Amino acid sequence: MENLSRSSLKFFSDQQLCYADILTPSEVRARIEVAVLNFLRILTSPDPAISDLPLIKRTSSNSRVSHGLLTDLSWVFLSHSFCTRSLMRANAAKAFVRVWKVMEVCFQVLVQEKRVTQRELFYKLLCVSPDYFPSQLQVNRTIQDLVALLRCSRYSLAIMASSRGVVAGRLLLQEPNQEVVDCAECGSSGYAISGDLNMLDKLLMTTDARYIIVVEKHAIFQRLAEDRVFSQIPSILITAKGYPDIATRFLLHRMSRSFPELPILALVDWNPAGLAILCTFKFGSIGMGLEAYRYACNVKWLGLRGADLELIPEESLVQLKPRDLQIANSLMASEILPESHREELAIMIQSGKRAEIEALYFHGYEYLGKYIAKKIVQANYI
Repeated sequence: MENLSRSSLKFFSDQQLCYADILTPSEVRARIEVAVLNFLRILTSPDPAISDLPLIKRTSSNSRVSHGLLTDLSWVFLSHSFCTRSLMRANAAKAFVRVWKVMEVCFQVLVQEKRVTQRELFYKLLCVSPDYFPSQLQVNRTIQDLVALLRCSRYSLAIMASSRGVVAGRLLLQEPNQEVVDCAECGSSGYAISGDLNMLDKLLMTTDARYIIVVEKHAIFQRLAEDRVFSQIPSILITAKGYPDIATRFLLHRMSRSFPELPILALVDWNPAGLAILCTFKFGSIGMGLEAYRYACNVKWLGLRGADLELIPEESLVQLKPRDLQIANSLMASEILPESHREELAIMIQSGKRAEIEALYFHGYEYLGKYIAKKIVQANYI
């Protein structure tokens, strides 16, 4: 699948799509060394000048949605439109220096054959360059700048993702040189997903499940795992405990490649935030820059849907908040959103209401499993 997604880029050459390579540590070090040598060459030339750093622009106006010719998958890509970091402009000078400082630390980590989280990277940089990295935000943005400059993935740069995600159900996992973990026996807490993407990429996975169910909320995940819903509905449960982190998206993407026959079904709140979470799993996100497509997979919207409101008492519906409307407007403006999802979103906005999964507890705490089974039959995923 990885080869397929890479080769499929050739079909979209007219859009000049950009993406990040997965490289070995020695290849990344070589790219860093070339970048440094080019910079020094410019500085020591007969007519020295400070060059700009040409980086791929990470904005919605520079995004494209590419539809696979051989699959029904769609991904978010960035096209070949540049922004720059420059020492010659006051508002970009610090960002220019940040790129080189993060590059330096990544090179050191690669030489030592270590890996660091974004948080660890922040504290390292805070100690050595406090004026340039006063908050985690500057580190996160600079990592994406470095990905755009070197055209390699963040975990090629030895940067691990922080992970909130857990998985449960009919899935056997084996880390290299470790014992097999049966995710069906991990209790309601599930199996904690590692932030080491390199390790996740090497996981051995086997399953007899028929569905992968993405659950928006940790509390709902715990209820389903405690009730062992995966025993009645042969499934794998996975949650990022809200907005999806990189590691959870990466593992879900890996499962979609390892088990391409399994439909991936999302159980989210019927509100703009729930739909935004579904779309992030489905298409990737612009914020991930050149890596967006590596974390996307074909997720179907199982529920809650507008048709399910008849199952929920009117008293359980909640007024949309200003933040909900802001998310809704952003989704409506996106070319990513399928027409069926756009129609659901329009109903949310028109009604001014939102419904949460917990409202189904009106029918009893055991009802969630029955609801999922019913929706699977209705959607003809059986």
